[in-house]
Parts: sequence; structure tokens; C-alpha cells
Amino acid sequence: MSRVTWCAWWMVLLALGGGALAEESTRGLVLPDEVVWGPASPKLPAGARIAVLVGDPSVPGELYVFRAKLPDGYRVAPHTHPMDEHVTVIRGTMVLGFGEERDEEEMRELPTGSYVTLPAAVPHYNRMRGETILQFHGIGPYDIVYVNPEDDPSRQ
Repeated sequence: MSRVTWCAWWMVLLALGGGALAEESTRGLVLPDEVVWGPASPKLPAGARIAVLVGDPSVPGELYVFRAKLPDGYRVAPHTHPMDEHVTVIRGTMVLGFGEERDEEEMRELPTGSYVTLPAAVPHYNRMRGETILQFHGIGPYDIVYVNPEDDPSRQ
């Protein structure tokens, strides 16, 4: 398709659906001071706060976006997920490692602005340096499965 044809198509789409496009762009708009933090899943260690921005992470096939606010030193034991986990570091530093056992020497720092995709069923673990806000997005259902079931806080 030539550049002229491409531009013409965009002009037609904007002329016919400009109102719909403007309306669509405001859906899901969340400003930083409008984020509502609530309790995290009992499957996470104490201290985490969660804010769901879009969708419902528990619904199969539904797009979700949520944030987790985690205190300095917060740790999650080795675990997996049944789905790919997409994580962006909004604030702070997430220190991430892979494997079924924690190895502090092999962990890698992900500073503010970092992004990582953690494939389904790949064991990993983390800790936070400074108060850290992570943003997660994907297709539900979101779940966490600990390598060692004794590490699951919801079992205690």
C-alpha cells in the first residue's frame, strides 16, 4: 500500500469514526493520584498492596493490568505462574533470580523503567530494593504457585 493510500485510509477512518476514537482513548485512563490501593492476595507475603487498573486478573481469557506496591526488602520465594507474566518496574528496583532455590549471587537488578516477560512455568523469585511499584499485565487467570508449598502464605 502506498503512503498516499495509507494516509487516505486514515483520513477516511478519522472522518467516519473520529468521535468513537476520541471516546475510546479515554477508557481505562488512570492518573497516578487516582490509583486505589487495596489488600493483596493472601498468596503473597504480608506487606504488598494491589491496585487493579483494568479487567479482573482472576477471569480466564480476560485482559488485566494491575500494580503491586511493595516495601523495601519485600521478598517472594521461588514460584511459577500458569501464564506468562509481564512486569514493568514503575518505581524502585526489583532484584530477580531464576530457579527453584534462591541464589542471591545470581540475581539481577531491574531498575525503574525495566520490563521483563517471565514465561509460564519458569521458576523465579525476587526481592525489592526501596519501595517498589510493579505493573503486571496479561491474560487471566493470574495465579502464583510456590515451588515449595510451605512458602505459600495462604497455607499458614
